[in-house]
Amino acid sequence: MAKEKPHLNLVFIGHVDHGKSTTVGRLLFDGGAITEQELRKLKEKAAELGKAGFEFAYTMDSLKEEQERGVTIDLAHKKFKTDKWDLTIIDAPGHKDFIKNMITGASQADAAVLVVAANDGINSQTKEHAFLSKVLGVNQIIVAVNKMDISGVNYSETRFKEVQAEVEKLLKTTGFKPEQLQFVAIASYPGDNVVKKTDKMPWYTGMTLLEAINTLKEPEKPTQLPLRMPIQDVYNITGIGVVPVGRIETGILKVNDKIVAVPGREGKQVPGECKTIEMHHEQIQTAEPGDNIGISVRGFGKKDVARGDVLGHPASIPTVATEFTGQIVVLNHPSVITIGYTPVLHIHTAQVACRIEQIVKKINPASGETIAENPDFIKNGDVAICRFKPMQPLCIEKKADIPQLCQFAIRDSGATVAAGMCIDLVKKEM
Repeated sequence: MAKEKPHLNLVFIGHVDHGKSTTVGRLLFDGGAITEQELRKLKEKAAELGKAGFEFAYTMDSLKEEQERGVTIDLAHKKFKTDKWDLTIIDAPGHKDFIKNMITGASQADAAVLVVAANDGINSQTKEHAFLSKVLGVNQIIVAVNKMDISGVNYSETRFKEVQAEVEKLLKTTGFKPEQLQFVAIASYPGDNVVKKTDKMPWYTGMTLLEAINTLKEPEKPTQLPLRMPIQDVYNITGIGVVPVGRIETGILKVNDKIVAVPGREGKQVPGECKTIEMHHEQIQTAEPGDNIGISVRGFGKKDVARGDVLGHPASIPTVATEFTGQIVVLNHPSVITIGYTPVLHIHTAQVACRIEQIVKKINPASGETIAENPDFIKNGDVAICRFKPMQPLCIEKKADIPQLCQFAIRDSGATVAAGMCIDLVKKEM
């Protein structure tokens, strides 16, 4: 089957309760991806659970617990076709307990819609999500200023401009350029400017959210780079065998290709052969960057590979590092970070404890100049170059070689402490 439209992974991010799920639901409903009947069922369900007004959110929040609590816990994926795109919409959790899922969501995304409530403006999660998106490689952002309808805002142009200025300032500090940003004024629950133009904001001459999504640029596919596919899950299916599932970040995978997974459970490379490739329950012959696929592999035992391993071709085996140097930005540490600190690093789909062996230098984020060599500690707001030692084999690539696999987030006791990217490494001989 020919792919008619380009594919785009679009993640919805933002602070809890700012209306992400409702925005997605409204987009899907007004965009014709959900029927009246389905919505009516959800409306009844919402009323039943004492959550009237949550029916749009329920289009994405399918877990029972999510519906009862009214928060998004896991990642939800929905297909949606626009005039321009074949979209996969990823609704990421805003609640801070579920930020790990948000990191997974953002790392799969080509572009993001940052939902900010007009009455509330920027909140802690708004900041964290903005930083993470940039470090995780999201380069295009649409800022949807939502809840323009609620009392106290009343579709006010002044309030929209205040929030816009606030968010623009925040996104600039995270490294976004103003030309990479678009701002849209919406009210998702009544449906103003999501798909249909509203008459409630005569002052607003911008696009609807759907129009803004259609102006996003198609991501370049790094097909010329070597194959890298981080494994998200491994299924063992009777009669088929071991089926790793994940998203191709770089390169091309074809049926019958010889492949290798590293670091493997034993810290050794695991060779195999790709028998079939499946995407959205259809068999395909070739998969390329951005494709979320499941593959059946001849030669992989069910204990050989797990989430966090990376698949490649034998000609260019994914890099396993014994140590690496990263440039990090400290976002949110309760005190200071010193040598010997051993947090968990989230790198593509892997989660590995890594120890800071050396804080090489502190740098000025604006100019890139060195402020201090070998400082004793770093704290919130600092940008630094550090040397890390993974506590177990870890697959990571240098920014200069395969930027898609160089980014990481540093987490400690439930919070994202810092984010960074790998600029150099010491390769483990496999």
